[in-house]
Amino acid sequence: MTELQPRVKSIRILLADDHTVMRRGLRMLLDSQPEFSVVAEAADGREAVAQAEATQPDVAVVDIAMPNLSGIEAAQRITAAAPNVAVVILSMHADEGYVLRALKVGAKGYLLKDSAEDDLIQAIKAVHQGKTFFSPEISRMLVEDYIREIRTKGVEDSYDLLTSREREILQLLAERKSNKEIAQALNLSPYTIETHRRNLQEKLNLHSLADLILYAVRKGMIS
Repeated sequence: MTELQPRVKSIRILLADDHTVMRRGLRMLLDSQPEFSVVAEAADGREAVAQAEATQPDVAVVDIAMPNLSGIEAAQRITAAAPNVAVVILSMHADEGYVLRALKVGAKGYLLKDSAEDDLIQAIKAVHQGKTFFSPEISRMLVEDYIREIRTKGVEDSYDLLTSREREILQLLAERKSNKEIAQALNLSPYTIETHRRNLQEKLNLHSLADLILYAVRKGMIS
């Protein structure tokens, strides 16, 4: 008797973009993936928040520029009301300021709208696994800006000041692991992880988790 193969669980997706043609194109792309299921659409920021609360998708793909409520504001409300929803921001802006704002409101991915279709597919899979994802162009920009700053200021690379344990914890923090999850993975106490986190921010002159994530991208620690 032949055993039935277990069905792969679909990744449930909310798609929010005020441009109907763009939204339809993205839906066609996502619906073509056997593990994806688009469960809701929204044409503005307020509708995106309402649909996220109503359908509780795994991933919300949100355009940064939408009427009634911007993608950034929508992302902040979605992550507050439905913390299990991973948000991917779609943007025309390859600018560190926009990326930082997206991370600060809880987004786990940031893609340029002209990114390759495969980038969106990979981004959705990555954030669904609890990881972060950026367009390759964004990652390159951040790395190049960091190298330029190091050379211009003539300062040493602060990454070299970190211990191997601090680098390990930096990577896990950048992957959005909680202090408790990191403590369990490394067999340390949450208090010890928090101490390492404070030391990391002091050594690197960074002030938030979003800053740590951007730094990790610059160093090529995460994609």
